[in-house]
Amino acid sequence: MPSAPPHLVPPPVTTTRRVEDGASWPLLVWRLDPAWSVVSSAPVGGGWGPRSWILNAQVPPGYARRDLAGHIDELATPLGLARGRGVGLLTAADVTAGHDAADGGVVVRATVGVRLPTWAAAPDETSADEAPPIVGTINLVVLVPTALTSAALVNLATTVTEAKAQALLERQVAGTGTASDAVLVACPAATADADAAPFGGPRSPWGARAARATHAAVTAGIHHSHQVMRRETGTDRG
Repeated sequence: MPSAPPHLVPPPVTTTRRVEDGASWPLLVWRLDPAWSVVSSAPVGGGWGPRSWILNAQVPPGYARRDLAGHIDELATPLGLARGRGVGLLTAADVTAGHDAADGGVVVRATVGVRLPTWAAAPDETSADEAPPIVGTINLVVLVPTALTSAALVNLATTVTEAKAQALLERQVAGTGTASDAVLVACPAATADADAAPFGGPRSPWGARAARATHAAVTAGIHHSHQVMRRETGTDRG
C-alpha cells in the first residue's frame, strides 16, 4: 500500500527593500530549498516546473518597464537568488500590507489592489500588443504542504482563482479581478516514496483548504485596498 504524501511546513516569507530611481521599494521573498513544484501565471518564471524562489516586488503606480525578466534579474541577483530558477511577480499594491491566511496546512499570501477591476469576459478595449496595467494587481501565492500531480496543481490554481472571484463578488467589487492579476501555487516535489495528491478542485481536501484560505486573504486585502482609496479621496471618516 503506498504511503501518504509527507506534509512539509511551507517556507516563510521575508521582506526586504531596494532603492530604485531614488525611492525605496519593498519586495517579498520565499526561498524554496529544495525546489518545489510550481504552476504560475506570473510574467517571469511562470508556467510549470521546479522553482527555487518566489519574489513579489512592489513597483511605482506609473510602472512602464517592458523588460520584466531583466527587472526581476536585477532584483534577484543581489539577494543571491539563482538566475532563471524562480518566479517573479510585480504589483503596484503595497506588498508590506499583504494578507495571510491558512487552512489545514495551506498558506496563502494575497497582495490586493482593486483600483482597476475588470470582468474577465469584458469587450476588448486595448490593442493586442498593449501591455496590461500593473496598477492594482492582485497577486496570490499559495503554498500547499504536500505533493500534488501536475494536473492537480493546475486544478488548484483554477480553484483559488474562483475563490478570489467569490471574494470580489461578495465585497461588491465590479469585476472578477484586474487585468494583470497573477496566481502561483507551489507544493513539494513528488518523490519515489510518496504518491502525489491527484485532485485540486474545490471539494478535494487540498483544493477546499486552499480556496478557504484564498477567500479569507483576498477578502481582507479588498477591505484594506478600499480603506486606502477612501483615505486618498478624503471619504474615510474612520
